[in-house]
Formats: sequence, structure tokens, C-alpha cells
Amino acid sequence: MLPEAFLQRIKCQLNEEYPAFLESLARPRAVALRFNPLKGDAPRLPFVQENVPWEPQGYYYDPDTRPGLHPYHEAGVYYLQEASAMSAVALLDPQPGERICDLCAAPGGKTTQIAGRMAGEGFLLCNEINPKRAKILSRNIERMGVSNALVTNEHPARLAEKFAGYFDRVLIDAPCSGEGMFRKEEAAVTDWSQETVEMCARRQAEILSSGAVLLKAGGRLVYSTCTFAPEENELTIENFLATHPEFVLEDVSAPWFTPAGTGMFRLWPHKLLGEGHFAAVLRKTDGEESGTASIKGEKLPREWIAFAKELQIDLPEGTPISFGQSLYWAPLDMPELRGVKVLRPGLELGEVKKDRFEPAHALALWLKSAARTEVFAAESSTAQAYLRGETIPSQSRGWTLLQVDGYSLGWGKGDGKVLKNHYPKGLRR
Repeated sequence: MLPEAFLQRIKCQLNEEYPAFLESLARPRAVALRFNPLKGDAPRLPFVQENVPWEPQGYYYDPDTRPGLHPYHEAGVYYLQEASAMSAVALLDPQPGERICDLCAAPGGKTTQIAGRMAGEGFLLCNEINPKRAKILSRNIERMGVSNALVTNEHPARLAEKFAGYFDRVLIDAPCSGEGMFRKEEAAVTDWSQETVEMCARRQAEILSSGAVLLKAGGRLVYSTCTFAPEENELTIENFLATHPEFVLEDVSAPWFTPAGTGMFRLWPHKLLGEGHFAAVLRKTDGEESGTASIKGEKLPREWIAFAKELQIDLPEGTPISFGQSLYWAPLDMPELRGVKVLRPGLELGEVKKDRFEPAHALALWLKSAARTEVFAAESSTAQAYLRGETIPSQSRGWTLLQVDGYSLGWGKGDGKVLKNHYPKGLRR
């Protein structure tokens, strides 16, 4: 049962379209996934249907299937993402080689969508203020094979202090009252109140102010929510523009969405296959570009050098840094991180243990090939056995990259008879 106050407001917002809106909420929701271009060409899958119009890599799928259980999901070949949620990155239009910030990034759908469009080039900072959600974000960055991302667990205001004027593009998918998710999540209905709407609007204004500082002059900022409330959408943008004269709404073409004024769009569930969303596209016309220093790299340990030579691994442009017990490969444009809460400073390579190198699961998911590679079919019993953590019969000796249909899934270590399973215990089925 939807809240009466919500229904009355929507009725005023939509007028004669109100019955069509109610009817759309009673229909089964459309479900979608987004293929990951970092993994190569998308496979043909029987449960994948028509393309999501605003995202070339996005497709609807048969709701009776469970693609989250397919080995391709564990290999990061695709990300299960609601179709309307793909709209914000489509409007952000990230490009390879840019500096981009996803300020409210968990669980990682939009971040990994940005990363796919960056094609491993440039620097991506993805932040989440909630520590538990930040860990989920970090795991999804790993699963999707992203090498050029920094995962932080910070207040947006702290990042604004540290990286003012540093980014070419900033995405703010702001925490909101979640009205657009009423059909998808029962909790969004039970937690709703007008007080929550107003509280969210105050918080969104603070986040927007921090995002404004992060963006350099000429840069693009996209603000999005999954709610219908004007207080969190058009009014939030109007108030922001009134206090930030260096920003203007940008006139962009988005024929799939309903215009809500220049540079602002609404996604209504009765007008497209997706849930409710709002997005605004802003351009910063004035300001200074930051001269933030880049992080200082270290020497690669000999154990890594020997391991990489043996398996014929070539890393992209970047620099090695130690973080905790692990060795990471950071993008060249990585800024100095002192004073920032960091969960993942780039691509995790692994650890040096007793004069030998033990590769990280993240490295396996990033790799497309290695000198020792074993490939098995996604539908095979071997794939399921590996995901359960079982040993795999093999004549390989040493670290071996395991793949399903050419998509990397994880590591095994062979003794000439079997491969000891190194699929992370927390991910096993």
C-alpha cells in the first residue's frame, strides 16, 4: 500500500497521466544487465533480450532466469543493473583518459559503468561514506576487472578539501527517499515520509556543494536520484544554482527521457521500461584547476618481476605502491593520498610471502590471458566445482589462470596432478 501523501502529490505532478503511472506500478518490473567492455566482446546469452536504448552495453533479460548464478557473473562479464539507473552515466558521458569522481558510488553499478567507458585509461575515484557499503563497492570494482580506480571511504567535504578542481567530470547519485524504487523495494515504501524527503534534500545540498568544489572549470557534473520528489530534484538544483553562479544547466540531447527543464530529465515508469529516476546535467563555467601532486611510486619487488615474467603478464601504464600487506598497481594520474581513507588504491597484484609472490584474485579478474591458462566451459561441472572451492584435475605446475569460455575467473596452483583451488573462500558457493 503506497503512502497516501505520496499518491496525492504524484496526482498533482502527473494530472491526466496519473492512472497510467499507477498501472505501471502494478506491472512486473523490467530487469536488466550491463555487459562489461573491460572483459572483451559480450557473449550471446539465451536469456538476454532487447537493448536498453540509452546504454549500448545494457540489455533487458528474461526475469525467470537467474543470471546472478551464472559463472559469467562471477567473472565480471556483466553487472546486474536496473535500466533507469544506467541513465546517469549515459548523461555524464565519461571519456578515456579523464579524471572522474563518482562521489556516492556504492554498490558500484554506475562506477563500473563509468570504468567500462574509460577503457582502463585515466583516473577514477569512487567514494562511499558508509564503511560496509564501501567494502561492497570495492568487491564489485575487483569483480569487474577495473584497474584505474581508487576506492575511498570519506565524507564528500573531506574529498573537496583534498581534491578541489581536480576532476573533469563528477557524478553525484545522491542518497534519496527512494520513491522511484517503490515497485522494486518494499522497504522504500515503509520507510517513506515527508520528513525523510526533506531530510534527504538537506543532505543532497551538502553533497552537491562538495561535488562543485571537486570539479574543474569547464567540467560536467551530473546529479541524479531515484525519487519523484521535486524537493530532492528540481528544487535542489534551483537552490544549488542560486548559490553557485559558476554553474549552468547544460542543454544535452536525451530523447529517451522526459524533459524537466533545460538539462533536467525525469524517467517515469509509465513511459519507459525502468524505474523512476531524475537527472540534471550541469557545467562549471569558472574556477581553478588543481595542481594536486601525483603519488610517488615504488620499486617492483623481484618476486613480482619473476612471477610476471613466468606468466607473461604485462601491466598498463602505472606505478607500484604498497598498501597494507599487498602490492597494488596505481594509475599514473593517482593523486597523493595522505590523510584520505582508502580501501583500494588501484589494481591489487598480490603479496610477497617468504620470497615468493602470491597473486591476488583481483589480478586474475583483470587478466585476459597468461602463459599458464586452463579454459573450461561455463556450463561444465568443472566450472561449478571450481566455484565451490574444489580441486581441479590438471597437469599444470605452478600458478595457473582459470577461465570460463575465455573469461578469467580466478587462480589455481598446480602440482602436476591437480590444481589447488585459490578461489576466495568468501565467494565460494
